[in-house]
Amino acid sequence: MTGINDRIEREFASNLDQVTELSREIGARPELAFEEHETSASIVALLERSGHFAVETGVAGLATAFTASAGSGELVFGICAEMDALPGIGHGCGHNTIAAAGAGAALALAPFAGELGLTVRVFGTPAEENGTGKEIMLNEGVFAGTHAAMMVHPSLQDVVAARFWASRSWRITYTGRGGHASRPWSARNAADATVVAQTAVGLLRQQLPDGVRVHHVVKEAGTAVNVIADRAVMECMIRCDTIGEVDEVWERVRNCFEAGAVAAGTGVEFTTLPSVYREFRHDPDLAAAFQAHAEALGRTFPDYADTQFASTDMGNVSQVMPALHPMLSFDLPPEDGNHTPGFAEAASGAEGDRFVRDGGLAMALTIADVARSEPVRARLLAKGPGRDG
Repeated sequence: MTGINDRIEREFASNLDQVTELSREIGARPELAFEEHETSASIVALLERSGHFAVETGVAGLATAFTASAGSGELVFGICAEMDALPGIGHGCGHNTIAAAGAGAALALAPFAGELGLTVRVFGTPAEENGTGKEIMLNEGVFAGTHAAMMVHPSLQDVVAARFWASRSWRITYTGRGGHASRPWSARNAADATVVAQTAVGLLRQQLPDGVRVHHVVKEAGTAVNVIADRAVMECMIRCDTIGEVDEVWERVRNCFEAGAVAAGTGVEFTTLPSVYREFRHDPDLAAAFQAHAEALGRTFPDYADTQFASTDMGNVSQVMPALHPMLSFDLPPEDGNHTPGFAEAASGAEGDRFVRDGGLAMALTIADVARSEPVRARLLAKGPGRDG
């Protein structure tokens, strides 16, 4: 009898053309966070056409989120399909390829779910870039009953267990007193508060530990040159190794924004934004299996143990169940890394196709290995399914 990995590979190959077409279709039609309607519908349609998947749409109260399940085995393994694009850039983080690779892996595994004692569950997860869709789905119990989960993400490097920062964001609103710019002494300029705040944060950075990042942007600071701004709005994001460190650093950064208000004579209000990205816990057994299969496909994995790779809400999933988020590379120059137009172009071209092929197949074979490994399977089942809301 032909080995199951060989059969999974043949099944993957039989679906590769339509999965690659899905990636390019999504790449050509980017949709922003929580607006991934056509993207979600395209993925669902592909899975439903196979005849293997039971689909539920609109889960967690999110119009574009979905689950698609195949098989009824005891071990429930989740595959996360990210969908959202970036404003003004399109799929500059390659979420079109992530969704397609996930769909390809699921389609390859579905016919063998019974033999593997597996339930394959695809999670269509919106708003990774801005909105932490996975956290919402976790809190609403969508991941309940899932023993482990993974996805694969494009990058400029092949990295099996990347380090991801935890992060949290805040909105800062300054309220001043408007007036005519020819009589500035009669007003309180809210825009001035943003200048002082940015200067203070810049000086604070020299006192912050290595591995801490503070980002800020002015979202609103007046609309006319001859009118003193009575309102200004900023947003701030802090990244650290853990969410606890993020909150500690915020206490110092907050003082910088308060200093802006004191200097400009304005009021200030702080709002903690709902998007929180938690640090990632990679499962070592999943990592070892994925690396072996990706290397067999020609990928190489240099040591990036000391390199940070931004933030992801897949980290939130990893806090409640064994998980993996490997990165596979696009062959591009450094200036065309993630969140650039060059990366978006590559995601819908030959590099994106190569990623879908390697990432999807390595993921399918990893999940099959886990399902057949008695000690790993027993460990995942013993941990119990992920949180139920």
